[in-house]
Amino acid sequence: MMHQVNKHTSVKLGLHMSPPNQNAAQIGRAAWAEDNGFDSLWIPDGLGRMDAFTMAAGIAPQTRDIRLCLGIVPVFTRPAAVIATSAMTMTHLAPGRFVLGLGASSHTMVESWYGTPFTKPLTRVRETTELVRMVLAGERTNFTGKTIQSHNFRLGMAPQSQVPIHLAALRPKMLELAGEIADGVILNLVPLELLPRMLEHIDTGAKRSGRRVEDLEIAVYLYAFATDDVQAAQRDMAGIAAGYFSTPVYSDFLKWMGYSREAELILEGFKQRDRSKTLGAFTPEVLHKLAIIGDAQHCWDGLKAYSDAGASVAVVAAAASDPVAYENTLNTLARPVTDT
Repeated sequence: MMHQVNKHTSVKLGLHMSPPNQNAAQIGRAAWAEDNGFDSLWIPDGLGRMDAFTMAAGIAPQTRDIRLCLGIVPVFTRPAAVIATSAMTMTHLAPGRFVLGLGASSHTMVESWYGTPFTKPLTRVRETTELVRMVLAGERTNFTGKTIQSHNFRLGMAPQSQVPIHLAALRPKMLELAGEIADGVILNLVPLELLPRMLEHIDTGAKRSGRRVEDLEIAVYLYAFATDDVQAAQRDMAGIAAGYFSTPVYSDFLKWMGYSREAELILEGFKQRDRSKTLGAFTPEVLHKLAIIGDAQHCWDGLKAYSDAGASVAVVAAAASDPVAYENTLNTLARPVTDT
Protein backbone atom coordinates (compact mmCIF):
# COMPACT_ATOMS: atom_id res chain seq x y z
CA MET A 1 0.00 0.00 0.00
CA MET A 2 1.21 3.51 -0.83
CA HIS A 3 2.27 5.56 2.17
CA GLN A 4 1.29 9.18 2.74
CA VAL A 5 3.71 11.78 1.41
CA ASN A 6 4.33 15.48 1.77
CA LYS A 7 3.73 16.84 -1.72
CA HIS A 8 6.14 19.38 -3.15
CA THR A 9 3.99 22.42 -3.81
CA SER A 10 6.85 24.19 -5.59
CA VAL A 11 6.78 21.76 -8.54
CA LYS A 12 4.91 23.12 -11.55
CA LEU A 13 2.98 20.16 -12.96
CA GLY A 14 1.81 19.35 -16.46
CA LEU A 15 -0.18 16.29 -17.53
CA HIS A 16 0.75 14.39 -20.68
CA MET A 17 -2.45 13.38 -22.46
CA SER A 18 -1.23 10.18 -24.08
CA PRO A 19 -1.93 7.22 -21.83
CA PRO A 20 -1.81 3.52 -22.73
CA ASN A 21 -4.54 2.49 -25.16
CA GLN A 22 -6.99 1.14 -22.61
CA ASN A 23 -6.95 4.50 -20.82
CA ALA A 24 -7.33 6.60 -23.96
CA ALA A 25 -10.53 8.49 -23.08
CA GLN A 26 -8.78 11.68 -22.00
CA ILE A 27 -10.99 14.64 -22.86
CA GLY A 28 -13.01 14.12 -19.69
CA ARG A 29 -9.82 14.08 -17.60
CA ALA A 30 -8.96 17.68 -18.45
CA ALA A 31 -11.31 19.25 -15.90
CA TRP A 32 -10.06 16.77 -13.29
CA ALA A 33 -6.47 17.82 -14.00
CA GLU A 34 -7.36 21.49 -13.63
CA ASP A 35 -8.97 20.80 -10.25
CA ASN A 36 -6.03 18.73 -9.04
CA GLY A 37 -3.07 21.03 -9.32
CA PHE A 38 -1.93 20.59 -12.93
CA ASP A 39 -0.86 23.82 -14.60
CA SER A 40 -0.97 22.55 -18.17
CA LEU A 41 -2.10 19.75 -20.46
CA TRP A 42 0.31 18.46 -23.10
CA ILE A 43 -1.52 17.02 -26.08
CA PRO A 44 0.41 14.84 -28.54
CA ASP A 45 -0.25 14.32 -32.22
CA GLY A 46 0.02 10.90 -33.83
CA LEU A 47 -0.23 7.25 -32.80
CA GLY A 48 -3.57 7.10 -34.61
CA ARG A 49 -5.34 8.66 -31.64
CA MET A 50 -7.10 11.98 -31.32
CA ASP A 51 -5.79 14.80 -33.48
CA ALA A 52 -4.02 17.33 -31.26
CA PHE A 53 -5.81 20.47 -32.44
CA THR A 54 -9.19 18.77 -32.40
CA MET A 55 -8.60 17.39 -28.91
CA ALA A 56 -7.51 20.81 -27.65
CA ALA A 57 -10.66 22.36 -29.14
CA GLY A 58 -12.77 19.75 -27.36
CA ILE A 59 -11.05 20.39 -24.04
CA ALA A 60 -11.20 24.19 -24.23
CA PRO A 61 -14.87 24.68 -23.19
CA GLN A 62 -14.52 22.13 -20.37
CA THR A 63 -11.72 24.04 -18.66
CA ARG A 64 -11.16 27.53 -17.28
CA ASP A 65 -7.51 28.41 -16.72
CA ILE A 66 -5.34 25.39 -17.45
CA ARG A 67 -2.99 25.86 -20.41
CA LEU A 68 -3.55 23.73 -23.50
CA CYS A 69 -0.14 22.85 -24.97
CA LEU A 70 0.32 20.86 -28.16
CA GLY A 71 3.28 18.59 -27.74
CA ILE A 72 4.00 18.15 -30.51
CA VAL A 73 2.64 18.87 -33.98
CA PRO A 74 5.10 17.54 -36.59
CA VAL A 75 6.21 20.23 -39.03
CA PHE A 76 6.07 17.75 -41.90
CA THR A 77 2.38 16.82 -41.64
CA ARG A 78 0.65 20.19 -42.08
CA PRO A 79 1.52 23.26 -44.16
CA ALA A 80 2.63 26.19 -42.02
CA ALA A 81 -0.41 28.24 -43.08
CA VAL A 82 -2.70 25.47 -41.84
CA ILE A 83 -0.82 25.21 -38.54
CA ALA A 84 -1.13 28.97 -38.08
CA THR A 85 -4.84 28.96 -38.94
CA SER A 86 -5.50 26.19 -36.42
CA ALA A 87 -3.45 28.03 -33.79
CA MET A 88 -5.40 31.24 -34.44
CA THR A 89 -8.64 29.28 -33.97
CA MET A 90 -7.42 27.98 -30.60
CA THR A 91 -6.77 31.53 -29.39
CA HIS A 92 -10.49 32.18 -29.80
CA LEU A 93 -11.45 28.96 -28.02
CA ALA A 94 -8.90 29.29 -25.20
CA PRO A 95 -7.62 32.89 -25.16
CA GLY A 96 -4.29 33.36 -23.46
CA ARG A 97 -3.80 29.70 -22.60
CA PHE A 98 -2.85 28.00 -25.85
CA VAL A 99 0.74 26.93 -26.56
CA LEU A 100 1.81 25.60 -29.96
CA GLY A 101 4.38 22.82 -29.77
CA LEU A 102 6.23 22.02 -32.98
CA GLY A 103 8.89 19.45 -33.80
CA ALA A 104 10.43 17.30 -36.49
CA SER A 105 8.96 14.04 -35.12
CA SER A 106 10.63 10.90 -36.49
CA HIS A 107 11.35 8.95 -39.67
CA THR A 108 8.87 6.29 -38.59
CA MET A 109 5.94 8.65 -38.21
CA VAL A 110 6.70 11.03 -41.07
CA GLU A 111 8.05 8.72 -43.76
CA SER A 112 6.58 5.32 -42.95
CA TRP A 113 3.19 6.27 -41.51
CA TYR A 114 2.41 9.43 -43.45
CA GLY A 115 4.44 8.90 -46.63
CA THR A 116 6.23 12.26 -46.49
CA PRO A 117 10.02 12.51 -46.97
CA PHE A 118 11.82 13.24 -43.71
CA THR A 119 14.44 15.62 -45.08
CA LYS A 120 16.34 18.56 -43.55
CA PRO A 121 14.44 18.40 -40.23
CA LEU A 122 16.43 21.21 -38.61
CA THR A 123 15.77 23.57 -41.51
CA ARG A 124 12.14 22.50 -41.74
CA VAL A 125 11.56 23.28 -38.06
CA ARG A 126 13.26 26.69 -38.36
CA GLU A 127 11.38 27.69 -41.50
CA THR A 128 8.01 26.44 -40.25
CA THR A 129 8.42 28.39 -37.01
CA GLU A 130 9.34 31.54 -38.93
CA LEU A 131 6.44 31.21 -41.36
CA VAL A 132 3.87 30.39 -38.67
CA ARG A 133 4.94 33.49 -36.75
CA MET A 134 4.65 35.56 -39.91
CA VAL A 135 1.09 34.38 -40.50
CA LEU A 136 0.03 34.84 -36.85
CA ALA A 137 1.39 38.40 -36.98
CA GLY A 138 -1.16 39.15 -39.72
CA GLU A 139 1.36 39.47 -42.53
CA ARG A 140 0.71 38.40 -46.09
CA THR A 141 3.14 35.62 -46.84
CA ASN A 142 6.04 36.03 -49.20
CA PHE A 143 8.28 33.20 -48.11
CA THR A 144 10.61 30.99 -50.14
CA GLY A 145 12.73 28.72 -47.97
CA LYS A 146 14.84 25.66 -48.58
CA THR A 147 12.08 23.30 -47.44
CA ILE A 148 8.78 25.24 -47.60
CA GLN A 149 7.21 28.21 -49.31
CA SER A 150 4.05 30.29 -49.12
CA HIS A 151 2.90 33.33 -51.09
CA ASN A 152 -0.07 35.67 -50.74
CA PHE A 153 -1.72 33.94 -47.78
CA ARG A 154 -3.13 36.02 -44.93
CA LEU A 155 -5.34 35.12 -42.02
CA GLY A 156 -8.94 36.24 -42.34
CA MET A 157 -9.26 36.62 -38.56
CA ALA A 158 -6.77 37.99 -36.09
CA PRO A 159 -5.63 35.83 -33.17
CA GLN A 160 -7.29 36.78 -29.90
CA SER A 161 -4.05 36.32 -27.95
CA GLN A 162 -0.36 35.68 -28.46
CA VAL A 163 0.70 32.13 -29.34
CA PRO A 164 3.89 30.93 -27.62
CA ILE A 165 5.77 28.44 -29.79
CA HIS A 166 7.67 25.62 -28.07
CA LEU A 167 10.03 23.33 -29.98
CA ALA A 168 10.75 19.69 -29.26
CA ALA A 169 14.47 18.96 -29.22
CA LEU A 170 16.85 16.12 -28.46
CA ARG A 171 20.40 16.81 -29.58
CA PRO A 172 22.67 19.89 -29.73
CA LYS A 173 21.65 21.50 -33.04
CA MET A 174 17.91 21.30 -32.37
CA LEU A 175 18.38 22.29 -28.72
CA GLU A 176 20.33 25.36 -29.80
CA LEU A 177 17.78 26.21 -32.47
CA ALA A 178 15.03 26.02 -29.86
CA GLY A 179 17.01 28.26 -27.56
CA GLU A 180 17.49 30.75 -30.36
CA ILE A 181 13.98 31.06 -31.82
CA ALA A 182 11.40 29.44 -29.51
CA ASP A 183 9.48 30.53 -26.45
CA GLY A 184 10.03 27.15 -24.82
CA VAL A 185 11.54 23.71 -25.28
CA ILE A 186 9.95 20.27 -24.93
CA LEU A 187 12.25 17.46 -23.77
CA ASN A 188 11.50 13.74 -23.71
CA LEU A 189 13.23 10.69 -22.21
CA VAL A 190 15.90 12.78 -20.51
CA PRO A 191 17.84 11.22 -17.62
CA LEU A 192 18.23 13.72 -14.79
CA GLU A 193 22.02 13.68 -15.14
CA LEU A 194 21.70 14.75 -18.80
CA LEU A 195 19.43 17.74 -18.19
CA PRO A 196 22.21 20.24 -17.32
CA ARG A 197 24.05 19.34 -20.53
CA MET A 198 20.88 19.93 -22.58
CA LEU A 199 20.19 23.22 -20.83
CA GLU A 200 23.70 24.39 -21.73
CA HIS A 201 22.94 23.83 -25.43
CA ILE A 202 19.62 25.66 -25.09
CA ASP A 203 21.47 28.52 -23.42
CA THR A 204 24.00 28.63 -26.27
CA GLY A 205 21.14 29.13 -28.71
CA ALA A 206 19.34 31.60 -26.48
CA LYS A 207 22.42 33.84 -26.39
CA ARG A 208 22.18 34.20 -30.18
CA SER A 209 18.94 36.13 -29.71
CA GLY A 210 20.04 38.10 -26.67
CA ARG A 211 18.44 35.79 -24.11
CA ARG A 212 19.39 33.09 -21.64
CA VAL A 213 17.96 29.65 -20.98
CA GLU A 214 16.08 31.07 -17.98
CA ASP A 215 13.99 33.13 -20.40
CA LEU A 216 12.45 30.00 -21.94
CA GLU A 217 9.97 27.52 -20.52
CA ILE A 218 11.54 24.07 -20.26
CA ALA A 219 8.94 21.30 -20.27
CA VAL A 220 10.27 17.82 -19.49
CA TYR A 221 8.12 14.74 -20.14
CA LEU A 222 8.58 12.36 -17.20
CA TYR A 223 7.32 8.78 -17.42
CA ALA A 224 6.02 8.03 -13.97
CA PHE A 225 4.97 4.84 -12.22
CA ALA A 226 3.79 5.31 -8.64
CA THR A 227 3.72 1.65 -7.74
CA ASP A 228 5.03 -1.08 -5.48
CA ASP A 229 5.25 -3.45 -8.46
CA VAL A 230 8.60 -2.25 -9.75
CA GLN A 231 9.12 -5.15 -12.13
CA ALA A 232 5.82 -4.51 -13.93
CA ALA A 233 6.75 -0.85 -14.29
CA GLN A 234 10.15 -1.78 -15.67
CA ARG A 235 8.52 -4.04 -18.28
CA ASP A 236 6.18 -1.26 -19.35
CA MET A 237 9.00 1.26 -19.55
CA ALA A 238 11.18 -1.13 -21.53
CA GLY A 239 8.44 -1.34 -24.16
CA ILE A 240 8.00 2.43 -24.30
CA ALA A 241 11.74 3.05 -24.54
CA ALA A 242 12.26 0.37 -27.21
CA GLY A 243 9.51 1.92 -29.34
CA TYR A 244 11.10 5.35 -29.25
CA PHE A 245 14.72 4.26 -29.55
CA SER A 246 14.06 2.01 -32.53
CA THR A 247 13.65 5.13 -34.69
CA PRO A 248 16.79 6.74 -36.17
CA VAL A 249 16.28 10.11 -34.46
CA TYR A 250 15.91 8.61 -31.01
CA SER A 251 18.56 5.97 -31.64
CA ASP A 252 21.06 8.75 -32.31
CA PHE A 253 19.85 10.50 -29.17
CA LEU A 254 20.43 7.34 -27.12
CA LYS A 255 23.96 7.10 -28.45
CA TRP A 256 24.54 10.78 -27.65
CA MET A 257 23.46 10.02 -24.08
CA GLY A 258 26.25 7.46 -23.92
CA TYR A 259 24.22 4.26 -24.41
CA SER A 260 25.57 3.01 -27.72
CA ARG A 261 25.38 -0.64 -26.67
CA GLU A 262 21.70 -0.35 -25.80
CA ALA A 263 21.00 1.45 -29.09
CA GLU A 264 22.62 -1.34 -31.10
CA LEU A 265 20.76 -4.06 -29.19
CA ILE A 266 17.42 -2.41 -29.90
CA LEU A 267 18.15 -2.07 -33.61
CA GLU A 268 19.36 -5.67 -33.79
CA GLY A 269 16.27 -6.87 -31.97
CA PHE A 270 13.95 -5.11 -34.40
CA LYS A 271 15.85 -6.37 -37.44
CA GLN A 272 15.78 -9.94 -36.12
CA ARG A 273 12.20 -9.61 -34.86
CA ASP A 274 13.54 -10.70 -31.49
CA ARG A 275 11.31 -9.02 -28.93
CA SER A 276 13.27 -10.42 -26.00
CA LYS A 277 16.46 -8.77 -27.27
CA THR A 278 14.71 -5.47 -27.87
CA LEU A 279 12.98 -5.34 -24.49
CA GLY A 280 16.07 -6.65 -22.74
CA ALA A 281 18.34 -3.93 -24.11
CA PHE A 282 18.03 -1.82 -20.98
CA THR A 283 19.25 -2.78 -17.54
CA PRO A 284 17.00 -1.88 -14.60
CA GLU A 285 19.48 0.89 -13.75
CA VAL A 286 19.01 2.54 -17.16
CA LEU A 287 15.22 2.15 -17.03
CA HIS A 288 15.21 3.98 -13.71
CA LYS A 289 17.09 6.83 -15.37
CA LEU A 290 14.52 7.06 -18.17
CA ALA A 291 11.51 6.91 -15.86
CA ILE A 292 10.48 7.64 -12.29
CA ILE A 293 9.52 4.30 -10.75
CA GLY A 294 8.73 3.69 -7.12
CA ASP A 295 6.48 4.60 -4.24
CA ALA A 296 4.70 7.91 -3.82
CA GLN A 297 7.53 9.67 -1.99
CA HIS A 298 10.07 8.53 -4.58
CA CYS A 299 7.92 9.84 -7.43
CA TRP A 300 7.42 13.25 -5.81
CA ASP A 301 11.12 13.46 -5.02
CA GLY A 302 11.85 12.65 -8.66
CA LEU A 303 9.60 15.41 -9.96
CA LYS A 304 11.19 17.84 -7.51
CA ALA A 305 14.68 16.83 -8.62
CA TYR A 306 13.90 17.74 -12.26
CA SER A 307 12.34 21.00 -11.15
CA ASP A 308 15.42 21.84 -9.07
CA ALA A 309 17.67 20.96 -12.04
CA GLY A 310 16.00 23.50 -14.31
CA ALA A 311 12.73 22.06 -15.59
CA SER A 312 10.07 24.78 -15.66
CA VAL A 313 7.29 22.20 -15.93
CA ALA A 314 7.43 18.55 -14.89
CA VAL A 315 5.03 16.93 -17.35
CA VAL A 316 3.67 13.75 -15.79
CA ALA A 317 3.32 10.93 -18.32
CA ALA A 318 1.60 8.16 -16.38
CA ALA A 319 2.52 5.11 -18.39
CA ALA A 320 1.47 1.91 -16.60
CA SER A 321 -0.30 -0.54 -18.90
CA ASP A 322 -2.43 -1.78 -16.01
CA PRO A 323 -5.46 0.56 -15.62
CA VAL A 324 -5.39 0.37 -11.82
CA ALA A 325 -1.68 1.22 -11.67
CA TYR A 326 -2.23 4.02 -14.19
CA GLU A 327 -5.01 5.61 -12.13
CA ASN A 328 -3.01 5.19 -8.95
CA THR A 329 -0.11 7.13 -10.44
CA LEU A 330 -2.35 10.02 -11.44
CA ASN A 331 -4.10 10.11 -8.07
CA THR A 332 -0.77 9.93 -6.25
CA LEU A 333 0.69 12.85 -8.17
CA ALA A 334 -2.46 14.97 -8.25
CA ARG A 335 -2.33 18.00 -6.04
CA PRO A 336 -5.71 19.60 -5.28
CA VAL A 337 -5.53 23.34 -5.83
CA THR A 338 -7.20 23.89 -2.46
CA ASP A 339 -4.26 22.28 -0.64
CA THR A 340 -2.24 24.58 1.59
